[in-house]
Order: sequence, then C-alpha cells, then structure tokens
Amino acid sequence: MSQRTYNQLWADAQLELSRLLTEELPAEPRRPEKDRVVFFQRLAMLFVRYIQVFRQLEKVYDQVVHPQKRRVIRAILEGVIGRVLELKNEMVEKEFSEYHYMDDVLHDLKLTPTDLEIPIPRYFISDRSKELQERKAMLTEILKMVSVTESPEDMSQEEAIKIIQVAERARQGRVRAKLKEESRKLNRMQRTKDPGTADIELATVSIQKVWRGYIQRKRAKIAREEEMIFLGMAMDPKYEVPCSAVISAQASEACTRIKREEHNADYQKSVVAVTNQLRDVEGHDMSKSMKDQLRQWFIECRDATGSFPDYPDDEDGGSALIFAEKTPTQVKYTVRNGLVEMCPDDIYFPPQKKKGSKSGKKKKKEKDLTADR
Repeated sequence: MSQRTYNQLWADAQLELSRLLTEELPAEPRRPEKDRVVFFQRLAMLFVRYIQVFRQLEKVYDQVVHPQKRRVIRAILEGVIGRVLELKNEMVEKEFSEYHYMDDVLHDLKLTPTDLEIPIPRYFISDRSKELQERKAMLTEILKMVSVTESPEDMSQEEAIKIIQVAERARQGRVRAKLKEESRKLNRMQRTKDPGTADIELATVSIQKVWRGYIQRKRAKIAREEEMIFLGMAMDPKYEVPCSAVISAQASEACTRIKREEHNADYQKSVVAVTNQLRDVEGHDMSKSMKDQLRQWFIECRDATGSFPDYPDDEDGGSALIFAEKTPTQVKYTVRNGLVEMCPDDIYFPPQKKKGSKSGKKKKKEKDLTADR
C-alpha cells in the first residue's frame, strides 16, 4: 500500500481515539455503575476498540517511512498499549479471571475472534536488531571457546592394551548372547504344533478388524475435514500456499522497511548537521545574549539588595538557576540558604525609583560598579 493509505489509516485511528477519549472523559462525570454485568460490558467494549486502534497504529508505525511521523506514532502507540493493559487489569479484578467471554461485544462490533488477538509489535524486534546481532555474535564466540578442548594426555602401551582387551571381550560376549537367543527361538519353533483351521480363521478375522478400523477412521477424518472446509472453519489446502499477490505484498513491505531505515539514517545525520550549523551560526549570538542577561541580572541584584550576589555553584545549578523565573532577591536567597524552592514574597523588596535623567542613572551605576570592584 502507498503512504497515503497509511496516513489515512493513522487519521482513522486518531479519530477513533478522540471518540474513545470523549466517551471515557465526558463533560459531566458519570454515576458509579452498580450493576456488575453492565460495568464489565463497558470495559469489554473499550478493550476491544482499543485493540483495534492498537492494530492499526502498529501497522502504520511499521510501514510509514517519515522519521518524525514515526516518533509521534510511537508515543501514541505506547500510550494505547498502556491503556489496553489497564483495561485488562480492571477486567481481571472485576471478573476474578484472566479469561473473558466477549461474544456479544464481537457481535455488536461485527468482528471475528481473530480480531481479539493482540499481535506482538514488530518494532520489538526491529528496534533491537543490533542488540540481538551482538548477542548472537557473543554466543558464537563463547561456543567457539567451549568447543576448543585440550589435547588428550599421552597413554601408555599397557593401558591401551587393557582397553582393547576389555572392548574385545565385551564384543565376544554380545556375539555369544545373540547366538544363544537364536538357538532358543529355533527350538521353540520346532516344539510348536502346526496351527489348525480354527486358529487360521481367528487370525484372519483379527487382521480384517484392524484393517477395516483403519480404513474407516481414515474415511471419517477425510469427511470431517471436508465438512470443516464447507462450513468455512478450515482452509482448503490449495489456498494455504501463498498466492502471487501475497508474495508481492510481502516484498513491498520489506522494501518499505529498507527505505524506512535509510530515511531514519538520513534524519539522524541531518539532526547532527543542523545542530552543528546552529552552533556555528547562532552560537556566538546566543552566548552574547546570555552574557548580557547575566550582567543585567547582577546589576538588578545590586540595585535590589545593595551588593553584588555570589555566582551560583555548579552543584546548585550554575547559570541555570539565574535563568529560572525568579526575582534577583529570590535567587540570592536560594543561593545563600541552599534551597530549591522559591523564597517567600515578603523577603523581596523592590528597588525604589530614583529621580533623574537616564544618563545620570547610567553614570551612577558605573561609579557603583567601579567602587565595588
């Protein structure tokens, strides 16, 4: 299928999720349900619908090649998986059983029991392919190390002769035992009398019983398989072999996965390149603006408290503590007391407005800075 089809499938899943969210979180909260059966039916309905959304999103996540879209779909997919687990846990707690009968729910939604199966997400394996390959290589190396055994020690001539003698005597004993067993069988056959006509008839009837039973069981099995195929509960063997359309679809999905990996690699390279470009182009301007903000902060602290504050240590957060949404007095209070929370409002005293022109105020600030230095 094309990417437009998967985008439409994603849009349908999003629409269904919005409906589910509206039903679960209505504007007016619902009254607690006292009927246990009705409550379980509601949970079962939500469970089945979330499973359908999960199957759609899992398929979309596997076949979409756009890296940014895949990251958004991944977050939604993990949220849906978590909600499915929550609903399953609630159903187990209410029914005290891990097996539930939801035939009426499937009938209402016009689904089959196959739609209730929760497939294992394919990204569980694809995202861990590198780790699995490394583990496989490690196991191969361990097996190679174990297979290397030490060379056997040198054996003396006497020990070798003893081993050969033991093996030869054991062989001769087995041969003698076999000859004795054959002689006993011959003697037993000679002692037995010739069977009569009655014994031959009994043997014939026994053979016929066994053969007719085997033939009848085989016919019954064939008839049962034909009946299951006729009822649509089993697949005809001629349809079990994948057709050309299925093979081409699987090949197309494999090509899409390869293209997806290529796009993901390009995206990772682009992220690194854009980050380096931003550092080279705008890094100087950003550092300059941050320095200006730091200077302004020191000046405001001096105006508010009468003295320059100490620069926060790395353990307290450094300049990140300065750029937090706090007033200069609050930051100074936090640095002095080693606290993370905001200081009380009554500690902060805003500076009084000074009269005079801007140039006079600027000269006064410069004088104060030189005096403090």
